[in-house]
Amino acid sequence: MVVGLLWVVALVNYLDRQMLSTMQQSIGVTIPAIQDPANFGRLMAIFLWIYGCVSPVSGAVADKLNRKWLIVGSLGVWSAVTSFMSLCTTYSGIFVLRGVMGVSEALYLPAALSLIADYFTKQGRSLAIGIHMTGLYMGQALGGFGATVAAAFSWQDTFKWFGIGGVIYAAVLIVLLREKRPDTIFDAQELAGAEADPEITEKKKDNISVLRGFAMIFSNIAFWVILFFFASSSLPGWSTKNWLPTLFAENLGLTPAVAGPAATISIAVASFIGVMIGGPISDKWVKITKKGRVFTSAIGLTMMIPTLILIGLSHNAVTTICVCLFFGIGYGMFDSNTMPILCQFIPARLRASAYGVLNMTGVFAGAIVTQILGEWAVNGDLGLGFAYMAIIIAVAVILQLVVLRPKTDNMEISFN
Repeated sequence: MVVGLLWVVALVNYLDRQMLSTMQQSIGVTIPAIQDPANFGRLMAIFLWIYGCVSPVSGAVADKLNRKWLIVGSLGVWSAVTSFMSLCTTYSGIFVLRGVMGVSEALYLPAALSLIADYFTKQGRSLAIGIHMTGLYMGQALGGFGATVAAAFSWQDTFKWFGIGGVIYAAVLIVLLREKRPDTIFDAQELAGAEADPEITEKKKDNISVLRGFAMIFSNIAFWVILFFFASSSLPGWSTKNWLPTLFAENLGLTPAVAGPAATISIAVASFIGVMIGGPISDKWVKITKKGRVFTSAIGLTMMIPTLILIGLSHNAVTTICVCLFFGIGYGMFDSNTMPILCQFIPARLRASAYGVLNMTGVFAGAIVTQILGEWAVNGDLGLGFAYMAIIIAVAVILQLVVLRPKTDNMEISFN
């Protein structure tokens, strides 16, 4: 039930942020400044930079506060912001609201993933988190139809009603969503009859400060490896979101109307398949060896290496689409295992903070590679840029397999 409830939130999370990019022309009729590529680039960038900067803070907040109310508040605020965009008549108005959306959306993912991880401590963790991540894929795919809805009605009505829908769903979460803290898990699994043990009672009252928590996270060498392979995967992840339609148009001679859906839908569908394959494999493999999740993630990353080369250099439509499907399956296998691997090395009450750092690094890596590929595209080397990313992914796979040696599937709460 928790996964299902949060799947919808994940979908809305990506849907609301993606719609603006597809409705530039429609909004530009009312607000001409948005038609300027430089202005529109700043509008898209403000969200990414604020989202990235706030992510570690949002993770730390999620480790301290009730995640149910954090998720409800986050959804309610960004949905209200989406609805308020329908009232904007100036570029500055949308710019400010876009920044507020970056703050509110950054609060969601660390809280949601750590909450799901706390519900699935024994089995099914990779599949549960993977299914949740498919909500992001679906939101990304449906966001591409924002322009279609705007054409049928108006961009104002599109923002207004999608925003209202999100606010209503936030009210649904107030009734149905439940928090499940590490202390609850600690009680159920370890502390039967603990009331008679004053030492355990004292431990339960212990509270790790934010600075100490981040110090514990960054002193863990395994976290640095996880951070590297997460950032490495973010390079092609954001590149496919932002530049794959352009690459399709250039290499395959497709019109923008065909290239956009072909690029986004093929990756989204394949990633969903990858989750449904990688999640169960990881959950079964970890019962045989604690490194099973690492192996599953590494297989997914390895699948991305040849596909990036072929995506960048192929000029055959059928070959490219098939390669994109293979890439998406690998990405889904990887994506469903990042948080479960993090759970093998980071204690429960620090996981949101740790994932917030991952999220920040991934977004910044995406922003940087998006700009670099833009410069390469000017020189006609966009496909070559995709191919070069395969080298970074290969290094990440090697580090992942060599350094990560988990001793447990669920790192216990640490009070030391």
